[in-house]
Amino acid sequence: MTLMPIERIPDWEQRLARQDAFWRREILDRPVVIMACGAETPAAPWPAERAYASQRERWFDVERAVEGARAAALNTAYLGDALPTACPNLGPEVFSAFFGTELEYSEATAWAIPNLHDWADADTLQFSEDNIYYRRLWALTEGLLEGGQGLYYTGLTDFHPGGDALVAFRDPLLMNMDMLEAPDEVKALLAATYSVYFDVFDRFYTRLREAGQACTAWAGIASAQKWYVPSNDFSCMISPAMFDEFFLPGIAEECRRLEASIYHLDGPNALRHLDSLLAIPELNAIQWVYGAGNGRATDWMPVYRKCQAAGKGIQLWAERDELDTIMDVLRPEGVWLGVSGIRTREEGEAVLKRVMRWT
Repeated sequence: MTLMPIERIPDWEQRLARQDAFWRREILDRPVVIMACGAETPAAPWPAERAYASQRERWFDVERAVEGARAAALNTAYLGDALPTACPNLGPEVFSAFFGTELEYSEATAWAIPNLHDWADADTLQFSEDNIYYRRLWALTEGLLEGGQGLYYTGLTDFHPGGDALVAFRDPLLMNMDMLEAPDEVKALLAATYSVYFDVFDRFYTRLREAGQACTAWAGIASAQKWYVPSNDFSCMISPAMFDEFFLPGIAEECRRLEASIYHLDGPNALRHLDSLLAIPELNAIQWVYGAGNGRATDWMPVYRKCQAAGKGIQLWAERDELDTIMDVLRPEGVWLGVSGIRTREEGEAVLKRVMRWT
């Protein structure tokens, strides 16, 4: 299908092509390099602060989200292969909210209020298109699509199905006990929620593709491929045996239903599951997030090398002074590299010249 051009970026097709090649662990002329800085001449005013009766009202404001997305796209210089994107966001547990779980909002994030207090009530968790969070997410998507014509790609929200969805229903502490005391109930609810998730995902994905959008999501990749980010943040609290039994099959099924996928591996305690994830044939790449206080990308080269040795791509963010180490240790094929701390277009061009020598 025909993708919407990004009018302010003449080489938008080449940038998408490099990111498409990333999934195949191929390079067209160099690896993907993502950088951004403030535009030399801002082209739009940032939205003025508004008064809201609650943080929830602020998050639900479609007009505010669209104004912010447009200002960000117009006031940012997108360097290398970066493309302007905007994803509707009602918090990382919004998928659980589709089943009746309420969300509590702060200025920066949202969290679920557990509502499954007894497994005997699991049948009360029902998805509905009339759900207020589902309807608002759809309205945000439509608003961003309308406001982003020719300016940015509208993406998918952060869904978090699978184990993380159940944790939102139950609470992490109770979920840990459930793994031992209610394994059949856990597996049954996983199956039921996954059935809804695959349908909901395809509804939003189809709407975006009908509007000519490249596929994008919170991980920042923009591609012509149907891709997404499987994850399970709860996995840092359980053993490899439990992860493999309860959650790995669903993650593998998520990958099978996509054209490309990148797993969000969050924190050192999740590394115990890396071997199982690397064994999923349909998984294309790993996004390793080592977390604040755990060093920098170059402190984790053995993890990235292990992923490459297993035939998987890697997404990593690094600072400019780490580039030499990265290029010495890793192969360029299948690398999606974000470079932080870029202040000017000239600094970005210097990075691209260095990366062009990476063979």
